[in-house]
Amino acid sequence: MTESTGYVRAWEEYWRDAPTEPGGILWDAPAQHTAGLHLPLFQAEFDPELPLLDVGCGNGTQSRYLAQHFDRVIGVDLSHAAVARARADDPAGVASYRQLDAANLPAVRALHAELGDANIYLRGVLHQCDSRDLARVAEAIAVLTGARGRAFVVELAEEAGRVLRGLASGPDGPPPKLAAVFEHGIAPGEVSDQVVPDLLSAARLHCLASGELPLTTTEHAPDGALIVLPSAWWLVTRAA
Repeated sequence: MTESTGYVRAWEEYWRDAPTEPGGILWDAPAQHTAGLHLPLFQAEFDPELPLLDVGCGNGTQSRYLAQHFDRVIGVDLSHAAVARARADDPAGVASYRQLDAANLPAVRALHAELGDANIYLRGVLHQCDSRDLARVAEAIAVLTGARGRAFVVELAEEAGRVLRGLASGPDGPPPKLAAVFEHGIAPGEVSDQVVPDLLSAARLHCLASGELPLTTTEHAPDGALIVLPSAWWLVTRAA
Protein backbone atom coordinates (compact mmCIF):
# COMPACT_ATOMS: atom_id res chain seq x y z
CA MET A 1 0.00 0.00 0.00
CA THR A 2 2.95 2.38 0.27
CA GLU A 3 4.18 4.48 -2.61
CA SER A 4 7.24 2.20 -2.86
CA THR A 5 5.15 -0.80 -3.84
CA GLY A 6 3.19 -1.53 -6.99
CA TYR A 7 -0.04 -1.47 -5.02
CA VAL A 8 -0.79 2.19 -5.56
CA ARG A 9 -0.63 1.73 -9.31
CA ALA A 10 -2.50 -1.58 -9.18
CA TRP A 11 -5.39 -0.13 -7.20
CA GLU A 12 -5.54 3.06 -9.25
CA GLU A 13 -5.77 0.98 -12.42
CA TYR A 14 -8.30 -1.40 -10.88
CA TRP A 15 -10.65 1.40 -9.84
CA ARG A 16 -10.13 3.26 -13.09
CA ASP A 17 -11.26 0.16 -15.01
CA ALA A 18 -13.86 -1.17 -12.53
CA PRO A 19 -17.45 -1.45 -13.76
CA THR A 20 -19.89 1.10 -12.40
CA GLU A 21 -23.04 -1.01 -12.28
CA PRO A 22 -24.20 -2.37 -8.90
CA GLY A 23 -22.61 -5.74 -8.16
CA GLY A 24 -19.94 -5.32 -10.81
CA ILE A 25 -17.10 -5.54 -8.27
CA LEU A 26 -16.24 -8.81 -6.54
CA TRP A 27 -16.59 -7.63 -2.94
CA ASP A 28 -19.20 -4.90 -3.50
CA ALA A 29 -22.14 -6.88 -2.13
CA PRO A 30 -25.21 -4.96 -0.94
CA ALA A 31 -24.61 -3.41 2.46
CA GLN A 32 -27.35 -5.45 4.13
CA HIS A 33 -25.21 -8.54 3.43
CA THR A 34 -21.94 -6.97 4.59
CA ALA A 35 -21.84 -3.97 6.94
CA GLY A 36 -25.44 -4.73 7.85
CA LEU A 37 -24.37 -8.08 9.31
CA HIS A 38 -21.47 -6.48 11.14
CA LEU A 39 -23.29 -3.47 12.59
CA PRO A 40 -24.97 -5.33 15.51
CA LEU A 41 -21.54 -6.57 16.59
CA PHE A 42 -20.03 -3.11 17.09
CA GLN A 43 -22.70 -0.40 17.12
CA ALA A 44 -23.22 -0.39 20.88
CA GLU A 45 -19.45 -0.34 21.43
CA PHE A 46 -18.71 2.67 19.20
CA ASP A 47 -18.90 6.08 20.87
CA PRO A 48 -21.46 7.92 18.70
CA GLU A 49 -19.73 11.25 19.37
CA LEU A 50 -16.65 10.11 17.45
CA PRO A 51 -16.30 10.10 13.67
CA LEU A 52 -16.37 6.70 11.99
CA LEU A 53 -13.67 5.98 9.41
CA ASP A 54 -14.42 3.34 6.78
CA VAL A 55 -10.83 2.40 5.94
CA GLY A 56 -10.49 0.92 2.46
CA CYS A 57 -13.88 2.30 1.49
CA GLY A 58 -13.57 1.64 -2.26
CA ASN A 59 -16.64 3.04 -3.99
CA GLY A 60 -18.27 3.83 -0.66
CA THR A 61 -21.14 1.33 -0.59
CA GLN A 62 -20.54 0.46 3.06
CA SER A 63 -19.72 4.08 3.99
CA ARG A 64 -23.12 5.20 2.79
CA TYR A 65 -24.82 2.46 4.78
CA LEU A 66 -22.88 3.28 7.93
CA ALA A 67 -23.82 6.94 7.51
CA GLN A 68 -27.42 5.93 8.16
CA HIS A 69 -26.37 4.88 11.67
CA PHE A 70 -23.59 7.29 12.64
CA ASP A 71 -23.55 11.09 12.44
CA ARG A 72 -20.18 11.48 10.73
CA VAL A 73 -18.73 8.84 8.42
CA ILE A 74 -15.57 9.37 6.39
CA GLY A 75 -14.56 6.82 3.79
CA VAL A 76 -10.82 6.69 3.13
CA ASP A 77 -9.00 4.71 0.48
CA LEU A 78 -5.53 4.32 -0.93
CA SER A 79 -6.80 4.95 -4.45
CA HIS A 80 -7.66 8.42 -5.73
CA ALA A 81 -9.81 6.74 -8.40
CA ALA A 82 -11.79 4.88 -5.72
CA VAL A 83 -12.39 8.09 -3.78
CA ALA A 84 -13.58 9.81 -6.95
CA ARG A 85 -15.94 6.90 -7.59
CA ALA A 86 -17.28 7.04 -4.03
CA ARG A 87 -17.99 10.76 -4.34
CA ALA A 88 -19.70 10.30 -7.69
CA ASP A 89 -21.86 7.51 -6.24
CA ASP A 90 -22.89 9.70 -3.30
CA PRO A 91 -24.37 12.88 -4.83
CA ALA A 92 -26.29 13.59 -1.63
CA GLY A 93 -23.05 13.58 0.37
CA VAL A 94 -24.33 11.30 3.13
CA ALA A 95 -20.68 10.43 3.84
CA SER A 96 -17.44 12.21 2.97
CA TYR A 97 -14.38 10.69 1.31
CA ARG A 98 -10.66 11.32 1.12
CA GLN A 99 -7.52 9.61 -0.07
CA LEU A 100 -5.37 8.02 2.62
CA ASP A 101 -2.62 5.42 2.46
CA ALA A 102 -3.11 3.62 5.77
CA ALA A 103 0.51 2.43 5.63
CA ASN A 104 1.73 6.04 5.54
CA LEU A 105 1.98 6.66 9.27
CA PRO A 106 2.83 10.38 9.04
CA ALA A 107 -0.36 10.89 7.00
CA VAL A 108 -2.30 8.77 9.47
CA ARG A 109 -1.00 10.80 12.41
CA ALA A 110 -1.92 14.02 10.61
CA LEU A 111 -5.48 12.74 10.11
CA HIS A 112 -5.72 11.83 13.80
CA ALA A 113 -4.47 15.29 14.74
CA GLU A 114 -7.24 16.76 12.58
CA LEU A 115 -10.12 14.50 13.64
CA GLY A 116 -9.16 13.32 17.10
CA ASP A 117 -9.96 9.77 18.15
CA ALA A 118 -12.19 7.84 15.76
CA ASN A 119 -14.00 4.55 15.39
CA ILE A 120 -12.76 2.32 12.57
CA TYR A 121 -14.54 -0.07 10.22
CA LEU A 122 -11.95 -2.04 8.26
CA ARG A 123 -13.24 -4.83 6.01
CA GLY A 124 -11.00 -6.99 3.87
CA VAL A 125 -8.01 -4.64 3.77
CA LEU A 126 -5.19 -6.52 5.48
CA HIS A 127 -5.35 -9.63 3.30
CA GLN A 128 -4.76 -7.45 0.23
CA CYS A 129 -1.81 -5.51 1.66
CA ASP A 130 1.79 -5.95 0.72
CA SER A 131 3.29 -8.03 3.53
CA ARG A 132 5.76 -5.22 4.24
CA ASP A 133 2.86 -2.89 5.06
CA LEU A 134 0.85 -5.08 7.41
CA ALA A 135 2.42 -3.90 10.66
CA ARG A 136 2.09 -0.24 9.60
CA VAL A 137 -1.61 -0.65 8.80
CA ALA A 138 -2.20 -2.30 12.18
CA GLU A 139 -0.33 0.58 13.82
CA ALA A 140 -2.53 3.00 11.87
CA ILE A 141 -5.60 1.45 13.49
CA ALA A 142 -4.08 2.08 16.92
CA VAL A 143 -3.18 5.68 16.03
CA LEU A 144 -6.61 6.51 14.63
CA THR A 145 -8.60 4.95 17.46
CA GLY A 146 -6.54 6.67 20.12
CA ALA A 147 -7.82 6.44 23.68
CA ARG A 148 -11.57 6.61 22.99
CA GLY A 149 -12.15 4.89 19.67
CA ARG A 150 -12.67 1.27 18.80
CA ALA A 151 -12.13 -0.69 15.62
CA PHE A 152 -14.06 -3.46 13.93
CA VAL A 153 -11.73 -5.49 11.71
CA VAL A 154 -12.96 -8.12 9.24
CA GLU A 155 -10.64 -10.32 7.20
CA LEU A 156 -10.98 -13.32 4.95
CA ALA A 157 -10.11 -16.57 6.67
CA GLU A 158 -7.17 -18.55 5.36
CA GLU A 159 -9.61 -21.05 3.85
CA ALA A 160 -11.06 -18.26 1.69
CA GLY A 161 -7.72 -17.94 -0.08
CA ARG A 162 -7.79 -21.62 -0.93
CA VAL A 163 -11.34 -21.26 -2.27
CA LEU A 164 -10.35 -18.34 -4.49
CA ARG A 165 -7.26 -20.08 -5.79
CA GLY A 166 -9.34 -23.16 -6.51
CA LEU A 167 -11.78 -21.08 -8.54
CA ALA A 168 -8.91 -19.45 -10.39
CA SER A 169 -7.40 -22.80 -11.36
CA GLY A 170 -10.65 -24.34 -12.61
CA PRO A 171 -10.95 -25.56 -16.21
CA ASP A 172 -12.67 -22.34 -17.28
CA GLY A 173 -10.29 -20.10 -15.39
CA PRO A 174 -11.40 -17.63 -12.71
CA PRO A 175 -14.88 -16.10 -12.82
CA PRO A 176 -14.84 -12.67 -14.49
CA LYS A 177 -14.93 -10.49 -11.37
CA LEU A 178 -12.18 -12.51 -9.72
CA ALA A 179 -10.20 -12.47 -12.96
CA ALA A 180 -10.31 -8.67 -12.97
CA VAL A 181 -8.71 -8.62 -9.52
CA PHE A 182 -5.90 -10.97 -10.54
CA GLU A 183 -5.33 -9.15 -13.83
CA HIS A 184 -4.51 -5.97 -11.93
CA GLY A 185 -1.89 -7.69 -9.81
CA ILE A 186 -4.01 -7.88 -6.67
CA ALA A 187 -3.81 -11.16 -4.73
CA PRO A 188 -6.68 -11.61 -2.24
CA GLY A 189 -6.68 -14.09 0.61
CA GLU A 190 -2.94 -14.19 1.29
CA VAL A 191 -2.96 -13.77 5.09
CA SER A 192 -2.95 -16.77 7.41
CA ASP A 193 -5.48 -17.03 10.22
CA GLN A 194 -3.00 -16.20 12.99
CA VAL A 195 -1.45 -13.18 11.32
CA VAL A 196 -4.27 -10.74 12.03
CA PRO A 197 -4.59 -11.29 15.81
CA ASP A 198 -0.80 -11.20 16.07
CA LEU A 199 -0.67 -7.91 14.17
CA LEU A 200 -3.38 -6.37 16.33
CA SER A 201 -1.67 -7.49 19.51
CA ALA A 202 1.71 -6.15 18.34
CA ALA A 203 0.03 -2.79 17.66
CA ARG A 204 -1.17 -2.76 21.31
CA LEU A 205 -4.78 -3.34 20.37
CA HIS A 206 -6.81 -5.30 22.90
CA CYS A 207 -9.47 -7.69 21.60
CA LEU A 208 -12.89 -7.16 23.20
CA ALA A 209 -14.72 -9.75 21.08
CA SER A 210 -14.15 -11.90 18.01
CA GLY A 211 -15.96 -14.42 15.87
CA GLU A 212 -16.61 -15.76 12.39
CA LEU A 213 -19.12 -14.80 9.71
CA PRO A 214 -19.63 -15.63 6.05
CA LEU A 215 -18.55 -12.87 3.66
CA THR A 216 -20.81 -12.54 0.64
CA THR A 217 -19.34 -11.65 -2.74
CA THR A 218 -21.11 -10.65 -5.95
CA GLU A 219 -19.58 -13.47 -7.98
CA HIS A 220 -20.89 -16.92 -8.83
CA ALA A 221 -19.19 -20.29 -9.02
CA PRO A 222 -19.38 -22.35 -12.23
CA ASP A 223 -22.44 -24.14 -10.84
CA GLY A 224 -24.24 -20.80 -10.48
CA ALA A 225 -24.03 -20.61 -6.70
CA LEU A 226 -23.15 -17.26 -5.14
CA ILE A 227 -19.63 -17.36 -3.75
CA VAL A 228 -19.65 -16.87 0.02
CA LEU A 229 -16.28 -16.89 1.76
CA PRO A 230 -15.38 -17.57 5.39
CA SER A 231 -14.17 -14.56 7.35
CA ALA A 232 -13.18 -13.65 10.88
CA TRP A 233 -13.81 -10.45 12.82
CA TRP A 234 -12.32 -8.68 15.81
CA LEU A 235 -13.59 -5.78 17.89
CA VAL A 236 -10.55 -4.04 19.36
CA THR A 237 -9.57 -1.05 21.43
CA ARG A 238 -6.23 0.48 22.21
CA ALA A 239 -4.68 -1.21 25.23
CA ALA A 240 -4.18 0.97 28.29
